[in-house]
Amino acid sequence: MQEKTLIYDSTFEGFLSCVFYVFEYKLKHVSIQNEFVQQNGLFSENETIITDTEKSDRVWKGLKSRASTLTLTKIYYAFLSEQKGIENTLLDYIQYIFKHDQKVDTDFTHPSVLKTAQIAKNVSREKHRMEAFVRFRLTKDNIYFANIEPDFNVLPLIAKHFKSRYADQKWVIYDIKRNYGLFYDLQTLEFINMDFPKNFDFTKTYKDFFADEELNFQKLWKDYFDSTNIKERKNMKLHIRHIPKRYWKYLSEKQPNL
Repeated sequence: MQEKTLIYDSTFEGFLSCVFYVFEYKLKHVSIQNEFVQQNGLFSENETIITDTEKSDRVWKGLKSRASTLTLTKIYYAFLSEQKGIENTLLDYIQYIFKHDQKVDTDFTHPSVLKTAQIAKNVSREKHRMEAFVRFRLTKDNIYFANIEPDFNVLPLIAKHFKSRYADQKWVIYDIKRNYGLFYDLQTLEFINMDFPKNFDFTKTYKDFFADEELNFQKLWKDYFDSTNIKERKNMKLHIRHIPKRYWKYLSEKQPNL
C-alpha cells in the first residue's frame, strides 16, 4: 500500500492536527513531516494538513485523560528537539498510549517510549543550560538583549523562567539559529522576528547598538573574572564539562580584552 505523507507548518498544534487526521481516517501507512524539512518520498502521496486548534486541542485533551503530566511534558520537549523523524516517533508513542487503558509511561521496552524519554532529557538539559548561560546586554533603547543559539528549540521553555526573574526590566532573548525571539515589555511576553544588519556579529558589543555603560560593565566583569581565575588551580576538563565550549562565544568573560 502506498504511504501517505502529511505535511504540517512546524507548530506543535500543526503536528497534533496531523495526529488527529491519522486517527480520523485510520491511516496505517503514514508519516508526518515539517514543511521546512520536507523530503519527497519516491512512492508516497503528500497531503498538506492545515492547523486546526480545535482538533489539536481534542488530541491533547485525550492524551491528558490517558497519560501523566510528565508524559505530556516529554512529548512536548521531544517535539522541540527538531530531530529528524521525531514526528513519527511521537505519533507511534501517542498511538501506543491510546491503545492501552493503563498508563505506559515507564514501558521502556517500547522503542518510541524509550526514544522520547531520551530525547526529552537532552532537551531539558539544554533548557537549563540556556537559563544559566544567557547573557543580557543593555541596548541604547534601554532594552536588555541576549542572543542564543541552542541545539534544540528551547525558547518556549525558558520564557517563564526569565519573565519571573527579570520582571522589572524590558528584555529580548533572540534565537539567531531559528530567527525568532521573545520580547518582554514589562506587561506582556510575545514572540517576535527581527532584521539585523548584514554580517552582524552577535559576539561583538557594537557601540552603535549598545549603551556605553554596557561596554564599561563588560570590561569590569572580564577584569573581575580574570583576577579571580587562579591559573595554578585551573581544571579545564571540569570547566568544559560545566560550560561547554559551544557557549563560550556569547559569554562576555570569554571574549578578548576590550
